[in-house]
Amino acid sequence: MRIVFAGTPEFAVPCLRAACGKAEVVAVYTQPDRPAGRGRALTPSPVKLEAVQRGIPVHQPGNFRSAESKATLRALKPDVMVVVAYGLILPQSVLDIPEHGCWNVHASLLPRWRGAAPIQRAIEAGDARTGVCLMQMEKGLDTGPVLLSQAIDIGPEETGGQLHDRLSALGAQVLGDALGLLRATIRLPPQPQPVAGVSYAHKLDKADARLDWSQPAALLANKVRAFNPWPMAEAVVAGERLRIHEAVASSLAWAAEAGTVVAASKSGIDIACGEGGLRLLRVQREGGKVISAADYLNARRDLRA
Repeated sequence: MRIVFAGTPEFAVPCLRAACGKAEVVAVYTQPDRPAGRGRALTPSPVKLEAVQRGIPVHQPGNFRSAESKATLRALKPDVMVVVAYGLILPQSVLDIPEHGCWNVHASLLPRWRGAAPIQRAIEAGDARTGVCLMQMEKGLDTGPVLLSQAIDIGPEETGGQLHDRLSALGAQVLGDALGLLRATIRLPPQPQPVAGVSYAHKLDKADARLDWSQPAALLANKVRAFNPWPMAEAVVAGERLRIHEAVASSLAWAAEAGTVVAASKSGIDIACGEGGLRLLRVQREGGKVISAADYLNARRDLRA
């Protein structure tokens, strides 16, 4: 069984390893090297690093518009192309090349959270469950039928980074199971996605992580979890902009304007919100380290009761 693997970020690496354990990965496609770090040096993607370590040929086209790029893929004679957070839209002419089409590992329970940021949007929305779907790709954005899926609960204190890691491992498990069935010539029946319940996980932007104190505290607490480690929630607290690494919501009704510090102690810093209050537990000053609220208050004695 010949597999072509297409992926870019760290999320996709466990899936590449799972594919290597089930069949011959004849090539890896990944995004072109990008400038990164202070020196802006061209840096390979995590998937490329894994592929090079395994001795797998790597292709990095900017797109699949040219006849040459399609001919290169066709010459690989893939039985299936596995796509995991690749970052390029594949035209129908590419989807039709592999014998069994293209499979996509997607980190949500489709049709909920189609799109670029399903992990973070699920936490932001307060979802109790999420999971991984293995989808038969078609031209639409994450609209294809589901071949295999696995659901998990979202922990009440789980961050975007923690859920990312769990779903990455779960995606590798689901993909490995599906490839094992394909190798045994067992065809997975494609299940069309329900028409109801479609939602879109729009791409993350730093502006998403700016907390608006007029919103309910429960929503703000979800944002803090969802956007950790990136883009990381931030807000103005008593005149200073802070990055908020950990916070919990309270249902207490404070008789104060939203954004006001209503209490401050070693237990945390309480901020009045549109509904309830948000207690800050770990924060980061500009250019500083992540510290507890108690340590922050040692430097902001004007906030202590």
